[in-house]
Amino acid sequence: IDKLAGFVEKLAQRAGKYISYAEPLLDGSLPDGSRVNASYTKDVTSKGPTFTIRKFTKVPWTPTQLIALNTLSPEMLAYFWLLVQYKSNIFIAGGTASGKTTLLNALAFFIPPEARVVSIEDTRELNLPRENWLPAVARIAIGTGGIGEIDLFDLLKNSFRQNPDYVIVGEVRGKEAFVLFQGMASGHPSISTMHADSVDTMIKRLETAPIELSPTLVNTLDCVAIMTHAIVKNRETRRLREIVEIINVKSDGTALVNTPFSWNPAQDIFYYKKESKVFEKISVRYGIPLENLQREFLRRAKLLYTLYQKKIFGFEQMKKIVNEYYENPSFVLKQYGIE
Repeated sequence: IDKLAGFVEKLAQRAGKYISYAEPLLDGSLPDGSRVNASYTKDVTSKGPTFTIRKFTKVPWTPTQLIALNTLSPEMLAYFWLLVQYKSNIFIAGGTASGKTTLLNALAFFIPPEARVVSIEDTRELNLPRENWLPAVARIAIGTGGIGEIDLFDLLKNSFRQNPDYVIVGEVRGKEAFVLFQGMASGHPSISTMHADSVDTMIKRLETAPIELSPTLVNTLDCVAIMTHAIVKNRETRRLREIVEIINVKSDGTALVNTPFSWNPAQDIFYYKKESKVFEKISVRYGIPLENLQREFLRRAKLLYTLYQKKIFGFEQMKKIVNEYYENPSFVLKQYGIE
């Protein structure tokens, strides 16, 4: 047990944190970016000190790799690509280890190259494929009495002063949600994740303590992606279960929604229902005819599917293609033989 306690102390030092009899719980990240969670004393974890290390991929999964894993369909990605381009607000919900951060990172590929992005996290997990990015990380208190603590709430309030085009919050669970939704309402597009297994539970979490948002503020959300941890053909995997568009949240907290995409577990295939309310919103907001959006959506879905077929999975490659597409779409489409 003494050896284990010594090891946990070393982990804490590596994470730049402090673990002791008085503060026996540790949550931090190691130099290589892995998350570490540890406990120190027998009266907290009765078998003695514990540690759990969650490793992350050095290079995040690219959108085409997620298609290869059948985590989602090319259409789903094309849909997100349009939403991200036209500054929609997206939430990713799901249980622990359902692939929320992985999806968040993949969506970040689609943020236009010239956009200024601020990300805010408890522990660094995001790795965005871009130059113009300000990553911020919360800091725990240095001494007792909360001195020197910089939480997500402080970081988020500060981030709006940095004039971001996009705010990405690693995970929302407390009062910072209030600031995030205020930001969305005042026109700062945001992407974030949250622990919840359906849109209803997510709205309930947002409306009850500690967050206590007014239901009408939830209306600033455009869509919610629900990730799930699934067993397919006896193998553990992650699936994007459904994409739900928020049409209207009434004052009693009931939501009127539209589900353009869903996953069928029995056959492990994705369904796409042709109607998207968010496309209608974009069409009105930007004065783009709906049929143009639909055409562009299908083009991008084809492009992503072709990239997947040609096994273009590299981080840099993907980043280059998306950036080129923003500059000159017809050139990229021609390159891959798409009408």
